[in-house]
Amino acid sequence: QVQLVESGGGLVQAGGSLRLSCAASGRTFSSYIMGWFRQAPGKEREFVAAISWSARSRNYADSVKGRFTISRDNAKNTVFLQMNSLKPEDTAVYYCAARFASGISYHSYEYDYWGQGTQVTVSS
Repeated sequence: QVQLVESGGGLVQAGGSLRLSCAASGRTFSSYIMGWFRQAPGKEREFVAAISWSARSRNYADSVKGRFTISRDNAKNTVFLQMNSLKPEDTAVYYCAARFASGISYHSYEYDYWGQGTQVTVSS
């Protein structure tokens, strides 16, 4: 079992930055693919970014490429999402997820554990 707790969300103006954190406890954190997803009101949950256990592989949604950076600190059991140049369309609840399998996945159903989410609101 793995518990994930996100933090770092908030209200920011367009063009601003936020850094989300996801602290994991339970099974060996370094064994997991870690991902970030988001869900805006009335929309499906969508993939944002994911990182392999070694951090050598990182994948991003086209909508955030060049603005967001995913990273992880296995010694601290934490994954981060640095979000720069934020836009109003980035407004959503952001979820951290863990996948206990090889290979990064873009599909939420392939992730085994989820955090409770943190709200990010970007004002224009």
